[in-house]
Amino acid sequence: MNTDTKLLSIIIPCYNEEQAIPLFYQETMKQEFFFREKGVELEFIFVNDGSKDGTVEAVKELHKQDERVHLISFSRNFGKEAAIFAGLEMAKGDYTVLMDADLQDPPSILPEMYNYIEQGYDSVATRRVNRIGEPPIRSFFARCFYSLMQKISKTEIVDGARDYRLMTRQVTDAILSMKEYNRFSKGIFGWVGYQTKWLEYENVQRVAGETKWSFWKLFLYSLDGIMAFSTVPLSIASFFGILFCLAAFIFMIFIFVRALIYGDPVAGWPSMVCIISFIGGVQLLCLGIMGQYLSKLYMEVKNRPKYLVKERF
Repeated sequence: MNTDTKLLSIIIPCYNEEQAIPLFYQETMKQEFFFREKGVELEFIFVNDGSKDGTVEAVKELHKQDERVHLISFSRNFGKEAAIFAGLEMAKGDYTVLMDADLQDPPSILPEMYNYIEQGYDSVATRRVNRIGEPPIRSFFARCFYSLMQKISKTEIVDGARDYRLMTRQVTDAILSMKEYNRFSKGIFGWVGYQTKWLEYENVQRVAGETKWSFWKLFLYSLDGIMAFSTVPLSIASFFGILFCLAAFIFMIFIFVRALIYGDPVAGWPSMVCIISFIGGVQLLCLGIMGQYLSKLYMEVKNRPKYLVKERF
C-alpha cells in the first residue's frame, strides 16, 4: 500500500448472519470507488460471535475472493460488546467504522461520513429518526431508557443512536484504553468525548435473517448501561433509607402519643401489616440495586478475558 494511502477498517460483528454477509459485502463495495478517489483502502473485519449457522463459511468464501476480508471467530457467544472490542483491537486502519451485517446501517452514507472526518470531526455517529417496523412496546421502552439516561447520567447518550460510527485512530485508541469487562459502547462513545458529528436517517429493515435482540435481552442491556454510567440508583437507595428511617421515627412518636391519650396501642394492625410489607419491599429493592453494582464489581475483579478466539485470519 502506498505510504500516502489511508486505511479504513470496517468492523462487522456477526451472529448467525450467513445470509446477510454476501449482501453486506456487495453493498459496501459499491462505495469503494469513492474511497479510492480519496486515497483510502478498505479492509473488512468480520467478528463471528459464536454463530450456529454458516457465518464462518460465508466469510471464508469472501476471503477467497478478496484478501482484505478478515475473520475473528470466537470460541462461543460472548456478546456484541465483546465483538466490537475484538474488532477494534484487530483494526489497523487510520479510520475505523462499526457496522451491522444486516444492512440496517446503510453503507450508502459512508462517503458523507468520511467527508465530515475530512472537515475535522473526530467521529461521525448515526441515529435513527424513527422506529418504523419495530414493535410499539419496544419503541416505547427504548425512548423511556434514553430519556432516563439523559436525566441520571453525565455521559451523552443520544436517543436512537446506533453503533454505526466512523472514527479516527485517536478515538479508536481512546475506546480501546477503556478495559472494563462490563461494556456499554453507546456510553463509552459519549464518555471519551471528541468532536462528533451526528447524521440522521430513516430506520432501515434488516435485509435477511431475524433480529437477535429480544425484549428481555434489550432490558438487561439497558440495565448494563444504567449501572455502567450512573450511580443515581445507589443514591435512590440511600434516599429511601433516610426517608423510611425518618418516617419510622415520626410513626413511633405518633404511636406513643396515641397510646398515652387513648390507651389503645393495638389498634390498626391491618394498616401496620401493609406498611411493614411496603417497607420490606423497598428494602429488597435497595438490596437488589446494591447487588447489581456488586455483581458488576465481582465480574471486573475476576479479570477474565472479554473473549476467546477459536480462529483468526
